[in-house]
Amino acid sequence: MFKKLRLALVAASTAAVLALAGCAAPSTPAETEESFGDLTVQLSWIKNSEFAGEFFADQNGYYTDAGFSSVNLVAGPAATEAEVLAGNALVGIANPISVAPIILSEGAPLKIIGTTYQKNPFTIVSLKGGANIVTVQDLIGKKIGVQAGPNETLFDALLKANGIDASKVTKVPVQYDPAPLVNGEVDGFLAYVTNESFIVEQQGYPVTNLLFADNGLPFVTESFVVTQDSIDNHREKLKAFLYATIRGWKDAIADPDEAARLALEVYGADLGLIADKEKYQSKTQNELLVQTDETRANGLFTISDAMISQNLATLMAAGYEISADQLFDMSLLAEVYAEHPELLE
Repeated sequence: MFKKLRLALVAASTAAVLALAGCAAPSTPAETEESFGDLTVQLSWIKNSEFAGEFFADQNGYYTDAGFSSVNLVAGPAATEAEVLAGNALVGIANPISVAPIILSEGAPLKIIGTTYQKNPFTIVSLKGGANIVTVQDLIGKKIGVQAGPNETLFDALLKANGIDASKVTKVPVQYDPAPLVNGEVDGFLAYVTNESFIVEQQGYPVTNLLFADNGLPFVTESFVVTQDSIDNHREKLKAFLYATIRGWKDAIADPDEAARLALEVYGADLGLIADKEKYQSKTQNELLVQTDETRANGLFTISDAMISQNLATLMAAGYEISADQLFDMSLLAEVYAEHPELLE
């Protein structure tokens, strides 16, 4: 699978296209008095364990409780930002490195209001018995499989952040299947450490991971992207989405095996997902990417001021100068936790 940058950056689409009630706790009347209509969420990737919290929120009726009449979780990869700007989805899942360039180049009225992953899982995976890319300097002279479009933005940012001339690395267009790496067509492959990296090792090929987060590009991902119009005019609807999704992710963290089952047997039942990989991803993402000391103290999806500063520094290193106010709005999530302190338990 890969992702992904999945990142869904399609400037042409965005140029062309240039809402959840103050959900109350389950026992309050707000749930029955408010009706927000249909909820559409544009996922950043196929329906696997990556979206376990959204699956739980749907399966356990949390979105319905929050006031939505129906839920449509749209599988990716897709031009997430463009889908949100066009009004095809209330919320899209992307990340700062895909959102910031669109805001800066197109003046797109987009904001990130929370994030599932506190640490991004992007990696250049290579075979230990092959190129064995251990450092960013090892990329020089290598052929790296990079998915067309948004993933190129991410890879280019990695090179720029590390002062590597792009002409010294050969980008090879690939799809999301890591077969070109196994077949020796490329030396490295842009992937998720919780996904393709695991898949390749399961095929009997020990791998080396060059993690972006540890090599000049630490940033959050699986971030919730919305329009400024939704923040201004559908604030309660967005808060209801956050509230219900937090409840779903609390369930996913509490029961990673059930999270994997939902991906395998319900939401991704027709995708031929690999059971061992889904179980691995479900457990590993909870431990490494979703939960941190900060989220344990402040709640899931929160992005601290320190983390925001780190993300802005990463964007600056990648050539994108943007302010916190231009990219993030954490006020909705703060209101959700103030109104529902039980979510911190």
